[in-house]
Amino acid sequence: MRRLFVLISASLLALTACSPEKAKTTSPIDSSGPSQTQAPVTADAVPGPRVPKVDNAIDVTRFLQAPCDSLTADQIKTLLGAGVTPKTELDAPAGPSCSIHPPTVSDAGVVVMFSTVDKRGLTSIYQAQGTKYRFFMPMDAVDGYPAVAYGITDGRKTDGICQVAVGVSDQQTVDIAITQSKQNIGHKDPCEAAHGVAESVVGNLRGAR
Repeated sequence: MRRLFVLISASLLALTACSPEKAKTTSPIDSSGPSQTQAPVTADAVPGPRVPKVDNAIDVTRFLQAPCDSLTADQIKTLLGAGVTPKTELDAPAGPSCSIHPPTVSDAGVVVMFSTVDKRGLTSIYQAQGTKYRFFMPMDAVDGYPAVAYGITDGRKTDGICQVAVGVSDQQTVDIAITQSKQNIGHKDPCEAAHGVAESVVGNLRGAR
């Protein structure tokens, strides 16, 4: 299970090394057209260029204190079998997290994490593609919320690892990291598995009162 924590912590904490550029102001529109000046564009504006906007933000405040509430007991049983005890870690380096792994398969597991690295949501991840994140793969939206698989490296085929971030607001993501058991590596895409877990998580977040 240690490698799963290393994956999610290393990927998200890499964002702290990405210092936003200084604020920039765009040049006026060509003088041959109407006299207009675009509004200033700041480096910390969200969403950033080409980053999908989240139209209906989800308030995840309660889950920052109870990240394991993001999956029900029945969902956890379906994912990893009976006898699984989720572990809450409120002081995890990248944000409050819930780690789940079956006691009989120590190399498999799921982590659900609410990032507190910054307040820039998917923008931080998009801006780090190709530099901090050599693996970057936009995925289908999760119940209307934009999602992307990403990592410092692509560990899908070699380690059965994938991390998917879902933008639940322009400032906040929830990350789902999957580590497959050795016998399942190469048989199913871990990113698709993480996406499936994300669907359950987002459904629970939206249904919370």
